[in-house]
Amino acid sequence: MATFFDDKDIKTLIIINPDNPSGNYIEKKELLQLIEWAKRKDIKLVIDESFSDFADEEDNTLFETNLLQMNPQLFVMKSISKSYGVPGLRLGVLASGDPETIKRLKKDVAIWNINSFAEFYMQIEEKYKNDYAKALKRFREERKRFVEELSTIQGLRVIPSQANYVMAEITNGVSAKELTRRLIVNNNILIKNLYPKMNEKERQFIRLAVKTVEENNKLIEALKNNLKNNMF
Repeated sequence: MATFFDDKDIKTLIIINPDNPSGNYIEKKELLQLIEWAKRKDIKLVIDESFSDFADEEDNTLFETNLLQMNPQLFVMKSISKSYGVPGLRLGVLASGDPETIKRLKKDVAIWNINSFAEFYMQIEEKYKNDYAKALKRFREERKRFVEELSTIQGLRVIPSQANYVMAEITNGVSAKELTRRLIVNNNILIKNLYPKMNEKERQFIRLAVKTVEENNKLIEALKNNLKNNMF
């Protein structure tokens, strides 16, 4: 990545890791190399690790005091809402070793930064650390199985993911919009049509959430049935 951007005239680089919507993941050792590169080039590096809890790599976070203090050009952010599945609470965090920038950001934040529900959630979150770790282990196992099952469906090319969703390309001629419509009408299942976001040479992409075994099996069967209509 540093090689690609090395000759570019940029002042800020933003990395989403894992990426949305592809689920592509950059290992921590590679990110540390990128951080060193950004420091040498005097480039502000913003890394969003909102989905990093779902990655297979353990201890992948960059929220480390020494790392941030040694690299004031580094800004690490995370949406806690995404990791814990509580989007309505709108919880998130940003850290950096650049005190002046953090000071300016704090100045623009509303006085009531979080509501009482979010505050209460943060008070009890620590109690469920072990349960959360166990849940992530089960999730990773199910994602692996889910991806393997999806990969057997004709007309679907699955992109490997380290997030709690999987991106896939439809290869049998049906559009992402049409497949989304079929799944809603025929199976009462909602998926993400990525065509408006990735409108490139008429290729068709969708994003699928990784859920429970039962829900994933239902989606797999529905995809097989609704894509089969376009197979020749």
